[in-house]
Amino acid sequence: MEVFMDDFSVYGKTFDGCLENLEKRCKEVDLVLNCEKCHFMVREGIVLGHKVSKRGIEVDHAKIKVIEQLPPPTNLKALRSFLGNAGFYRRFIKNFSFVAQPLTNLLAKDTPFVFEDTCLEAFHTLKKALITTPIIQPPDWNAPFEIMCDASDSAVGAVLGQSKDRKHHAISYASKTLTGPQLNYTTEKELLAVVFAIDKFRSYLVGAKVIIYTDHAALKYLLTKKDAKRRLIRWVLLLQEFDIEIRDRKGVENSVVDHLSRMQFKETSSLPIDDYMRDDTLLKVATSQPWYADLVNYMVTGYVPKEADKRKLVHDSRFYL
Repeated sequence: MEVFMDDFSVYGKTFDGCLENLEKRCKEVDLVLNCEKCHFMVREGIVLGHKVSKRGIEVDHAKIKVIEQLPPPTNLKALRSFLGNAGFYRRFIKNFSFVAQPLTNLLAKDTPFVFEDTCLEAFHTLKKALITTPIIQPPDWNAPFEIMCDASDSAVGAVLGQSKDRKHHAISYASKTLTGPQLNYTTEKELLAVVFAIDKFRSYLVGAKVIIYTDHAALKYLLTKKDAKRRLIRWVLLLQEFDIEIRDRKGVENSVVDHLSRMQFKETSSLPIDDYMRDDTLLKVATSQPWYADLVNYMVTGYVPKEADKRKLVHDSRFYL
């Protein structure tokens, strides 16, 4: 039996063996199962974001959907971005230079951009390589996780991965189009990309060391800014749940997520990025609030409720940190 947090999987070579293991474990700890949340007698299933079967561990198609839906480039800028993404993993792609030659020929000076069949074949070959092993691999729970983030004018992109033998392997890709007020963010877009990645890959990152690579050095300033907006304070509180280290990386070296954040594709989901703290919703008591709520809000953001006595609030706040 494999156990992870509040989830466990009982397996065996035969169905009878599985049932014996399940019965034994449940009786030992007096465990009661909820049938609505259990799956019995399955030959394969999704466990922690990966498909597990008798064939071993395989990639869940939901993790590579962003790359699968990638359309062929329509101009030189999109082509350079795609080749930068694929080139980051060139050490894993056999005969990369030979396969990509029809695409790289289009980058020559004074060459018209004509995407022929040979170019399309090379594009699909490289795209297929990006979503298969050894580039996509299951996580190593004893090693730190690495997140590469980037934001463009209209979208954010992120890649969760780990480094093994000084080689970066991807675990999952993610990309999301910005909507509404998020399109008007400036420096905050880079921090929003981090918040999006943390929320997207949360099941991997809880309790683990996380290294975040970004090409925006101002993020460190935003995280330590004293007179910040409520939105930034909320994001900082969300990030404090994780063991995070932010490292600067030039945009040229961050080619994978730079490509993901600039992809143009039809959005399969209209849901915006959820940048709110989970505990705000899950642990909120609707009928009452802590006695110190007004004090905290005033000391952090300067907010004074309409029904509150401002002079008393200012006086009482002197006695608290």
